[in-house]
Amino acid sequence: MPPSDLSVSRPPVWAQRHGAEWRLELHVQPGAKLTVVVGEHGGRLKLKIAAPAVDNKANAHLLAWLAAQWGVPKSKVRLVSGETSRQKTVAVCGVEIPWRVLV
Repeated sequence: MPPSDLSVSRPPVWAQRHGAEWRLELHVQPGAKLTVVVGEHGGRLKLKIAAPAVDNKANAHLLAWLAAQWGVPKSKVRLVSGETSRQKTVAVCGVEIPWRVLV
């Protein structure tokens, strides 16, 4: 089986189906020059975010960036937990295989 088929059939450990949405466990590092996916870190997907961790700017940037990557409205992406932490859980609706775009 080609690697792309495997990645479609098995979600990574940091992506779990929860009803009609996917929940992604993220490790977010704010204050980077660019917003990029770094890889896995402690069972979570690590991202560097080009926004400071003040006044909720990093969270807003993260959600907008994820929505743009998936091609869905920002209203389809929400922060479930981790508002003031680097360890965040994000939910997305309307995306069948959210990890394929990110990894």
